[in-house]
Amino acid sequence: MLEFRWHGRAGQGIITAIRLLASSAIIEGKYVQAFPHFGPERIGAPIVGYCRISETPITLHGPIESPDVVAVLDPTILGLVNVAEGLKPNGIIVVNSRDDPRRIAAKLGVARTYTVDATGICLDTMGSGRAVNIAVMGAVTRVTGIVSRESLIKVLSERFTGRILEMNLNVLDRSLTEVRGVEA
Repeated sequence: MLEFRWHGRAGQGIITAIRLLASSAIIEGKYVQAFPHFGPERIGAPIVGYCRISETPITLHGPIESPDVVAVLDPTILGLVNVAEGLKPNGIIVVNSRDDPRRIAAKLGVARTYTVDATGICLDTMGSGRAVNIAVMGAVTRVTGIVSRESLIKVLSERFTGRILEMNLNVLDRSLTEVRGVEA
């Protein structure tokens, strides 16, 4: 089982990302849990989302305190929240950032750190940063191999149509190829 913790801000699509990832895993016959954790936050407030994906039934319930993977949709969260808290010893962090993954790895003290310029990809592809969740989800799936590109495409095709689908697929494909990492 892989356990994911997602950090971002309300309105960035964390709930959508964890649901899309979970739906992709279901297509592949895996067991999932996906749930947000937030209170009465307003747009822009830091929030957390969780996702578990397993080949066998999941009997755990509750927040993920020791994730295998941490995804960060907004790099400004790094200064507000200890995103590496509880990360398993061989855990992975994926951050929406243009920064060199070695710099972020040193800052967070995490050997397996990846970056993807999700905001830049979205601005180039869509003219806005509205799909950073899709870009980070693509990077997460690339570094973990938890679901296939084909499953992600199927789920995105069920949610979006036309030009919006095309732009989201472009964001996904770019994130799959542009993610950079360090595994020191």
